[in-house]
Amino acid sequence: MKYSDASLLSDIENIKKIPIVSTMLEVICKSTGMGFAAIARVTQDRWIACSVRDEISFGLQPGGELQIETTICNEIRDNQQAVIIDHVQMSEIFADHHTPKMYGFQSYISIPIILKNGDFFGTLCAIDPKPAVLNNTKTIGMFKLFAELIAFHLETIQVAEQSKTALNEMNHKLVDSVIENRQFKYISNHNLQEPLRKMRVFSSMLVQAGEAGDVEKIKFLAGKVDDCARKFSELVKELSEFSELYNDTDFELVDLRKLVAEVCDELSEELDEKNAKVHINPLPVINASFAQMKQLFYSLITNSMQHSKKSAVHEITIGSKEITQKNTPQLPLQNDSELIEITIEDNGAGFSKHQLERIFDIFPNLINEELEKSDGSGLVYCRKIVRNHGGSIAVESEPGQGTAFSIIIPINARRHGRV
Repeated sequence: MKYSDASLLSDIENIKKIPIVSTMLEVICKSTGMGFAAIARVTQDRWIACSVRDEISFGLQPGGELQIETTICNEIRDNQQAVIIDHVQMSEIFADHHTPKMYGFQSYISIPIILKNGDFFGTLCAIDPKPAVLNNTKTIGMFKLFAELIAFHLETIQVAEQSKTALNEMNHKLVDSVIENRQFKYISNHNLQEPLRKMRVFSSMLVQAGEAGDVEKIKFLAGKVDDCARKFSELVKELSEFSELYNDTDFELVDLRKLVAEVCDELSEELDEKNAKVHINPLPVINASFAQMKQLFYSLITNSMQHSKKSAVHEITIGSKEITQKNTPQLPLQNDSELIEITIEDNGAGFSKHQLERIFDIFPNLINEELEKSDGSGLVYCRKIVRNHGGSIAVESEPGQGTAFSIIIPINARRHGRV
Protein backbone atom coordinates (compact mmCIF):
# COMPACT_ATOMS: atom_id res chain seq x y z
CA MET A 1 0.00 0.00 0.00
CA LYS A 2 1.32 3.42 -0.99
CA TYR A 3 1.13 6.23 1.56
CA SER A 4 1.08 9.91 0.64
CA ASP A 5 3.61 12.29 2.16
CA ALA A 6 0.73 14.03 3.92
CA SER A 7 -0.36 10.75 5.51
CA LEU A 8 3.15 9.94 6.72
CA LEU A 9 3.61 13.49 8.03
CA SER A 10 0.38 13.06 9.95
CA ASP A 11 1.70 9.81 11.47
CA ILE A 12 4.87 11.59 12.63
CA GLU A 13 2.84 14.42 14.12
CA ASN A 14 0.63 11.92 15.94
CA ILE A 15 3.68 10.34 17.59
CA LYS A 16 4.73 13.84 18.72
CA LYS A 17 1.32 14.25 20.35
CA ILE A 18 1.97 11.31 22.71
CA PRO A 19 3.27 12.98 25.90
CA ILE A 20 5.17 9.96 27.26
CA VAL A 21 7.29 9.28 24.17
CA SER A 22 10.39 11.20 25.24
CA THR A 23 10.26 9.62 28.72
CA MET A 24 9.77 6.21 27.15
CA LEU A 25 12.89 6.52 24.97
CA GLU A 26 14.88 7.84 27.93
CA VAL A 27 13.86 4.84 30.06
CA ILE A 28 14.86 2.48 27.24
CA CYS A 29 18.34 3.97 26.98
CA LYS A 30 18.94 4.06 30.73
CA SER A 31 17.61 0.56 31.44
CA THR A 32 19.43 -1.15 28.57
CA GLY A 33 22.58 0.97 28.47
CA MET A 34 21.99 1.57 24.75
CA GLY A 35 22.71 4.96 23.22
CA PHE A 36 20.10 5.25 20.49
CA ALA A 37 16.34 4.58 20.66
CA ALA A 38 13.63 5.51 18.19
CA ILE A 39 10.06 5.04 17.07
CA ALA A 40 9.98 4.43 13.33
CA ARG A 41 7.12 4.58 10.83
CA VAL A 42 7.73 1.69 8.45
CA THR A 43 5.85 1.18 5.19
CA GLN A 44 6.51 -0.98 2.14
CA ASP A 45 9.04 1.51 0.81
CA ARG A 46 9.81 4.00 3.62
CA TRP A 47 11.58 4.03 7.00
CA ILE A 48 10.97 7.34 8.81
CA ALA A 49 12.05 8.31 12.32
CA CYS A 50 9.09 9.71 14.25
CA SER A 51 10.86 10.31 17.57
CA VAL A 52 14.52 9.83 18.50
CA ARG A 53 16.85 9.76 21.52
CA ASP A 54 20.43 9.86 20.29
CA GLU A 55 23.30 9.65 22.83
CA ILE A 56 25.85 8.16 20.42
CA SER A 57 25.72 10.77 17.63
CA PHE A 58 24.06 8.38 15.22
CA GLY A 59 22.88 11.49 13.41
CA LEU A 60 19.23 10.68 12.76
CA GLN A 61 16.61 13.33 13.60
CA PRO A 62 12.78 13.10 13.74
CA GLY A 63 11.57 13.07 10.15
CA GLY A 64 14.87 11.62 8.94
CA GLU A 65 14.84 8.53 6.74
CA LEU A 66 16.85 5.38 6.18
CA GLN A 67 16.70 3.32 3.01
CA ILE A 68 14.15 0.64 3.90
CA GLU A 69 16.27 -2.08 2.24
CA THR A 70 19.19 -1.30 4.56
CA THR A 71 17.19 -1.91 7.76
CA ILE A 72 16.17 -5.01 9.67
CA CYS A 73 12.75 -3.36 10.05
CA ASN A 74 12.19 -4.25 6.43
CA GLU A 75 12.03 -7.91 7.55
CA ILE A 76 10.11 -7.16 10.74
CA ARG A 77 7.39 -5.49 8.69
CA ASP A 78 6.83 -8.64 6.66
CA ASN A 79 6.75 -11.19 9.52
CA GLN A 80 5.72 -8.84 12.39
CA GLN A 81 8.13 -10.60 14.74
CA ALA A 82 10.59 -8.94 17.13
CA VAL A 83 14.32 -9.08 16.46
CA ILE A 84 16.67 -9.07 19.46
CA ILE A 85 20.49 -9.22 19.18
CA ASP A 86 22.72 -9.06 22.25
CA HIS A 87 25.96 -9.27 20.27
CA VAL A 88 26.02 -9.16 16.48
CA GLN A 89 29.41 -10.83 16.13
CA MET A 90 28.18 -13.78 18.22
CA SER A 91 24.94 -14.18 16.25
CA GLU A 92 24.76 -16.95 13.66
CA ILE A 93 21.99 -15.10 11.80
CA PHE A 94 23.23 -11.50 11.89
CA ALA A 95 27.01 -11.74 12.06
CA ASP A 96 27.24 -11.25 8.31
CA HIS A 97 24.03 -9.22 7.92
CA HIS A 98 24.41 -6.04 5.87
CA THR A 99 22.53 -3.79 8.32
CA PRO A 100 24.87 -3.95 11.37
CA LYS A 101 27.85 -3.72 9.02
CA MET A 102 26.46 -0.58 7.43
CA TYR A 103 25.40 1.19 10.63
CA GLY A 104 28.11 -0.13 12.97
CA PHE A 105 26.06 -1.54 15.85
CA GLN A 106 26.61 -4.67 17.96
CA SER A 107 23.38 -4.69 20.00
CA TYR A 108 19.91 -4.30 18.52
CA ILE A 109 16.30 -4.70 19.55
CA SER A 110 13.21 -3.90 17.51
CA ILE A 111 9.60 -4.61 18.48
CA PRO A 112 6.74 -4.23 15.97
CA ILE A 113 4.02 -1.67 16.76
CA ILE A 114 0.70 -3.24 15.76
CA LEU A 115 -2.41 -1.06 15.76
CA LYS A 116 -5.70 -2.22 17.20
CA ASN A 117 -7.09 -3.02 13.75
CA GLY A 118 -4.12 -5.30 13.07
CA ASP A 119 -2.23 -2.91 10.78
CA PHE A 120 1.55 -2.70 11.10
CA PHE A 121 2.57 0.88 12.02
CA GLY A 122 6.31 0.56 12.54
CA THR A 123 8.83 -0.38 15.21
CA LEU A 124 10.14 0.63 18.59
CA CYS A 125 13.87 0.01 18.29
CA ALA A 126 17.24 0.63 19.90
CA ILE A 127 20.88 0.15 18.83
CA ASP A 128 24.36 0.59 20.28
CA PRO A 129 27.91 0.00 19.04
CA LYS A 130 28.60 -2.12 22.13
CA PRO A 131 26.95 -5.44 23.04
CA ALA A 132 24.06 -5.36 25.54
CA VAL A 133 21.99 -7.84 27.52
CA LEU A 134 18.59 -7.63 25.82
CA ASN A 135 17.23 -11.11 25.26
CA ASN A 136 15.53 -11.49 28.62
CA THR A 137 11.96 -11.37 29.90
CA LYS A 138 12.35 -8.00 31.64
CA THR A 139 13.70 -6.07 28.63
CA ILE A 140 11.45 -7.73 26.07
CA GLY A 141 8.41 -7.20 28.33
CA MET A 142 9.24 -3.49 28.71
CA PHE A 143 9.58 -3.00 24.94
CA LYS A 144 6.33 -4.85 24.24
CA LEU A 145 4.50 -2.81 26.88
CA PHE A 146 5.82 0.45 25.39
CA ALA A 147 4.87 -0.70 21.88
CA GLU A 148 1.32 -1.46 23.07
CA LEU A 149 1.14 1.95 24.78
CA ILE A 150 2.19 3.66 21.55
CA ALA A 151 -0.47 1.73 19.61
CA PHE A 152 -3.08 2.62 22.24
CA HIS A 153 -2.24 6.33 22.09
CA LEU A 154 -2.28 6.32 18.27
CA GLU A 155 -5.72 4.72 18.38
CA THR A 156 -6.89 7.35 20.88
CA ILE A 157 -5.55 10.18 18.71
CA GLN A 158 -7.26 8.70 15.65
CA VAL A 159 -10.59 8.40 17.47
CA ALA A 160 -10.25 11.98 18.75
CA GLU A 161 -9.52 13.29 15.25
CA GLN A 162 -12.43 11.34 13.78
CA SER A 163 -14.70 12.72 16.49
CA LYS A 164 -13.46 16.25 15.80
CA THR A 165 -14.01 15.78 12.08
CA ALA A 166 -17.50 14.37 12.67
CA LEU A 167 -18.33 17.30 14.98
CA ASN A 168 -17.05 19.84 12.44
CA GLU A 169 -19.04 18.11 9.71
CA MET A 170 -22.17 18.13 11.83
CA ASN A 171 -21.69 21.82 12.66
CA HIS A 172 -21.13 22.44 8.94
CA LYS A 173 -24.41 20.71 8.13
CA LEU A 174 -26.30 22.45 10.94
CA VAL A 175 -25.17 25.85 9.70
CA ASP A 176 -26.42 24.94 6.23
CA SER A 177 -29.68 23.66 7.69
CA VAL A 178 -30.29 26.77 9.82
CA ILE A 179 -29.61 29.10 6.87
CA GLU A 180 -31.85 27.13 4.53
CA ASN A 181 -34.64 26.76 7.09
CA ARG A 182 -34.58 30.52 7.71
CA GLN A 183 -34.79 31.19 3.98
CA PHE A 184 -37.56 28.62 3.47
CA LYS A 185 -39.53 30.21 6.31
CA TYR A 186 -39.14 33.69 4.83
CA ILE A 187 -40.14 32.49 1.37
CA SER A 188 -43.15 30.63 2.76
CA ASN A 189 -44.31 33.63 4.82
CA HIS A 190 -43.61 36.31 2.26
CA ASN A 191 -42.60 35.43 -1.30
CA LEU A 192 -45.08 32.61 -1.84
CA GLN A 193 -47.85 34.62 -0.23
CA GLU A 194 -47.48 37.50 -2.67
CA PRO A 195 -48.72 35.69 -5.82
CA LEU A 196 -51.55 34.19 -3.76
CA ARG A 197 -52.51 37.67 -2.54
CA LYS A 198 -52.50 39.01 -6.09
CA MET A 199 -54.52 36.05 -7.30
CA ARG A 200 -57.17 36.76 -4.66
CA VAL A 201 -57.28 40.47 -5.63
CA PHE A 202 -57.50 39.76 -9.36
CA SER A 203 -60.08 37.03 -8.78
CA SER A 204 -62.26 39.43 -6.80
CA MET A 205 -61.91 42.03 -9.55
CA LEU A 206 -62.68 39.32 -12.10
CA VAL A 207 -65.96 38.52 -10.35
CA GLN A 208 -66.90 42.20 -10.36
CA ALA A 209 -66.04 42.50 -14.06
CA GLY A 210 -68.16 39.42 -14.76
CA GLU A 211 -71.14 40.90 -12.92
CA ALA A 212 -70.66 44.12 -14.92
CA GLY A 213 -70.36 42.23 -18.21
CA ASP A 214 -67.03 43.90 -19.07
CA VAL A 215 -65.59 41.31 -21.43
CA GLU A 216 -62.29 43.11 -22.11
CA LYS A 217 -61.60 43.57 -18.43
CA ILE A 218 -62.48 39.93 -17.80
CA LYS A 219 -59.87 38.84 -20.38
CA PHE A 220 -57.27 41.19 -18.91
CA LEU A 221 -57.85 40.05 -15.32
CA ALA A 222 -58.00 36.37 -16.32
CA GLY A 223 -54.58 36.80 -17.90
CA LYS A 224 -53.28 38.36 -14.68
CA VAL A 225 -54.62 35.46 -12.60
CA ASP A 226 -53.08 32.96 -14.99
CA ASP A 227 -49.74 34.78 -14.89
CA CYS A 228 -49.68 34.75 -11.07
CA ALA A 229 -50.58 31.06 -11.01
CA ARG A 230 -47.78 30.27 -13.46
CA LYS A 231 -45.17 32.16 -11.46
CA PHE A 232 -46.37 30.59 -8.24
CA SER A 233 -46.05 27.16 -9.84
CA GLU A 234 -42.50 27.98 -11.01
CA LEU A 235 -41.49 29.06 -7.52
CA VAL A 236 -42.86 25.90 -5.95
CA LYS A 237 -41.15 23.75 -8.60
CA GLU A 238 -37.78 25.43 -8.08
CA LEU A 239 -38.06 25.15 -4.30
CA SER A 240 -38.89 21.48 -4.66
CA GLU A 241 -35.88 20.87 -6.92
CA PHE A 242 -33.62 22.76 -4.52
CA SER A 243 -34.80 20.79 -1.48
CA GLU A 244 -34.09 17.53 -3.33
CA LEU A 245 -30.59 18.56 -4.38
CA TYR A 246 -28.61 16.33 -2.08
CA ASN A 247 -25.96 13.77 -2.82
CA ASP A 248 -28.10 10.78 -3.74
CA THR A 249 -25.88 10.03 -6.74
CA ASP A 250 -22.76 7.95 -7.12
CA PHE A 251 -19.38 9.65 -6.95
CA GLU A 252 -16.87 8.88 -9.67
CA LEU A 253 -13.63 10.21 -11.14
CA VAL A 254 -14.54 13.40 -13.02
CA ASP A 255 -12.17 15.17 -15.42
CA LEU A 256 -13.17 18.78 -14.73
CA ARG A 257 -11.41 20.15 -17.82
CA LYS A 258 -13.40 17.86 -20.11
CA LEU A 259 -16.58 18.56 -18.15
CA VAL A 260 -16.18 22.36 -18.46
CA ALA A 261 -15.43 22.00 -22.17
CA GLU A 262 -18.65 20.00 -22.53
CA VAL A 263 -20.63 22.68 -20.70
CA CYS A 264 -19.14 25.40 -22.93
CA ASP A 265 -20.05 23.39 -26.01
CA GLU A 266 -23.66 23.16 -24.82
CA LEU A 267 -23.69 26.92 -24.13
CA SER A 268 -21.96 27.85 -27.40
CA GLU A 269 -24.96 29.72 -28.82
CA GLU A 270 -25.45 31.72 -25.61
CA LEU A 271 -21.74 32.48 -25.45
CA ASP A 272 -21.75 33.74 -29.05
CA GLU A 273 -24.85 35.83 -28.40
CA LYS A 274 -23.20 37.47 -25.38
CA ASN A 275 -19.86 37.85 -27.21
CA ALA A 276 -18.30 35.79 -24.41
CA LYS A 277 -15.16 33.67 -24.35
CA VAL A 278 -14.26 30.99 -21.79
CA HIS A 279 -10.59 30.29 -21.12
CA ILE A 280 -10.07 26.88 -19.53
CA ASN A 281 -6.77 26.48 -17.71
CA PRO A 282 -5.60 23.11 -16.32
CA LEU A 283 -8.21 21.51 -14.07
CA PRO A 284 -7.87 18.33 -11.99
CA VAL A 285 -9.56 14.97 -12.04
CA ILE A 286 -11.53 14.67 -8.79
CA ASN A 287 -13.87 12.21 -7.10
CA ALA A 288 -17.31 13.80 -7.41
CA SER A 289 -20.85 13.62 -8.71
CA PHE A 290 -20.61 14.19 -12.47
CA ALA A 291 -24.17 15.52 -12.72
CA GLN A 292 -23.76 17.97 -9.85
CA MET A 293 -20.37 19.21 -11.08
CA LYS A 294 -21.87 19.82 -14.50
CA GLN A 295 -24.74 21.78 -12.97
CA LEU A 296 -22.23 23.74 -10.87
CA PHE A 297 -20.20 25.00 -13.84
CA TYR A 298 -23.30 25.45 -16.00
CA SER A 299 -24.79 27.76 -13.35
CA LEU A 300 -21.55 29.70 -12.78
CA ILE A 301 -20.91 30.29 -16.48
CA THR A 302 -24.55 31.20 -17.13
CA ASN A 303 -24.55 33.59 -14.16
CA SER A 304 -21.38 35.22 -15.43
CA MET A 305 -22.90 35.81 -18.87
CA GLN A 306 -25.98 37.39 -17.28
CA HIS A 307 -23.74 40.07 -15.78
CA SER A 308 -21.58 40.86 -18.81
CA LYS A 309 -20.84 44.36 -20.07
CA LYS A 310 -22.43 45.26 -23.35
CA SER A 311 -19.44 47.33 -24.45
CA ALA A 312 -16.71 44.68 -24.23
CA VAL A 313 -15.90 41.05 -24.96
CA HIS A 314 -16.91 39.07 -21.89
CA GLU A 315 -13.92 37.04 -20.69
CA ILE A 316 -14.40 34.09 -18.31
CA THR A 317 -11.28 32.36 -16.99
CA ILE A 318 -11.49 29.03 -15.14
CA GLY A 319 -8.44 27.59 -13.42
CA SER A 320 -7.24 25.73 -10.34
CA LYS A 321 -4.38 25.26 -7.90
CA GLU A 322 -3.56 22.88 -5.07
CA ILE A 323 -3.77 24.33 -1.56
CA THR A 324 -3.20 23.12 2.00
CA GLN A 325 -5.82 22.57 4.67
CA LYS A 326 -4.11 25.03 7.00
CA ASN A 327 -5.92 27.85 5.20
CA THR A 328 -9.30 26.10 5.41
CA PRO A 329 -9.89 25.17 9.07
CA GLN A 330 -13.63 25.64 8.61
CA LEU A 331 -13.92 22.56 6.39
CA PRO A 332 -14.66 19.18 8.05
CA LEU A 333 -11.75 17.33 6.46
CA GLN A 334 -9.39 14.57 7.44
CA ASN A 335 -5.79 15.67 8.04
CA ASP A 336 -4.53 14.03 4.85
CA SER A 337 -7.21 15.50 2.59
CA GLU A 338 -5.81 16.95 -0.63
CA LEU A 339 -7.55 20.18 -1.56
CA ILE A 340 -8.00 22.05 -4.81
CA GLU A 341 -9.07 25.66 -5.29
CA ILE A 342 -11.05 26.28 -8.46
CA THR A 343 -11.45 29.89 -9.59
CA ILE A 344 -13.99 31.32 -12.03
CA GLU A 345 -13.17 34.94 -12.86
CA ASP A 346 -14.74 37.38 -15.32
CA ASN A 347 -14.49 41.00 -16.42
CA GLY A 348 -18.22 41.62 -16.15
CA ALA A 349 -20.39 44.23 -14.49
CA GLY A 350 -19.80 42.85 -11.00
CA PHE A 351 -22.01 43.10 -7.93
CA SER A 352 -22.54 45.65 -5.19
CA LYS A 353 -21.74 44.84 -1.57
CA HIS A 354 -25.45 44.53 -0.80
CA GLN A 355 -25.94 42.05 -3.65
CA LEU A 356 -22.96 39.97 -2.53
CA GLU A 357 -24.49 39.54 0.92
CA ARG A 358 -27.48 37.77 -0.66
CA ILE A 359 -25.92 36.20 -3.71
CA PHE A 360 -26.18 32.60 -2.41
CA ASP A 361 -29.69 33.04 -0.95
CA ILE A 362 -32.67 31.19 -2.35
CA PHE A 363 -34.28 33.60 -4.85
CA PRO A 364 -31.99 36.55 -4.05
CA ASN A 365 -33.92 38.74 -6.50
CA LEU A 366 -37.13 38.49 -4.48
CA ILE A 367 -36.80 41.98 -3.03
CA ASN A 368 -39.84 43.76 -1.63
CA GLU A 369 -42.00 40.96 -2.92
CA GLU A 370 -41.62 42.22 -6.50
CA LEU A 371 -42.44 38.90 -8.11
CA GLU A 372 -41.95 40.23 -11.59
CA LYS A 373 -38.21 40.59 -10.91
CA SER A 374 -37.75 37.04 -9.73
CA ASP A 375 -36.42 34.16 -11.75
CA GLY A 376 -34.59 32.41 -8.94
CA SER A 377 -30.82 31.91 -9.04
CA GLY A 378 -28.53 29.06 -9.90
CA LEU A 379 -25.95 30.27 -7.38
CA VAL A 380 -27.83 28.82 -4.43
CA TYR A 381 -27.54 25.46 -6.18
CA CYS A 382 -23.81 26.06 -6.56
CA ARG A 383 -23.35 26.49 -2.82
CA LYS A 384 -25.37 23.36 -2.05
CA ILE A 385 -23.45 21.30 -4.64
CA VAL A 386 -20.09 22.42 -3.28
CA ARG A 387 -21.15 21.65 0.28
CA ASN A 388 -22.48 18.28 -0.82
CA HIS A 389 -18.86 17.56 -1.73
CA GLY A 390 -17.49 18.80 1.60
CA GLY A 391 -16.20 22.09 0.20
CA SER A 392 -16.84 25.82 0.40
CA ILE A 393 -17.56 28.58 -2.11
CA ALA A 394 -16.86 32.30 -1.82
CA VAL A 395 -17.15 35.31 -4.11
CA GLU A 396 -15.45 38.68 -4.48
CA SER A 397 -16.70 41.43 -6.74
CA GLU A 398 -16.63 45.16 -7.41
CA PRO A 399 -19.19 47.02 -9.55
CA GLY A 400 -17.72 47.44 -13.00
CA GLN A 401 -14.61 45.39 -12.13
CA GLY A 402 -15.82 41.83 -12.60
CA THR A 403 -16.43 38.90 -10.29
CA ALA A 404 -14.27 36.06 -8.95
CA PHE A 405 -15.71 32.86 -7.48
CA SER A 406 -13.47 30.58 -5.41
CA ILE A 407 -14.36 26.94 -4.77
CA ILE A 408 -12.31 24.88 -2.33
CA ILE A 409 -13.04 21.18 -2.54
CA PRO A 410 -11.32 17.90 -1.61
CA ILE A 411 -9.83 16.10 -4.61
CA ASN A 412 -11.14 12.83 -3.15
CA ALA A 413 -14.49 14.19 -2.01
CA ARG A 414 -17.04 11.97 -0.31
CA ARG A 415 -20.77 12.46 -0.07
CA HIS A 416 -22.02 14.77 2.64
CA GLY A 417 -25.61 13.79 3.48
CA ARG A 418 -28.33 16.03 4.78
CA VAL A 419 -28.92 16.70 8.48
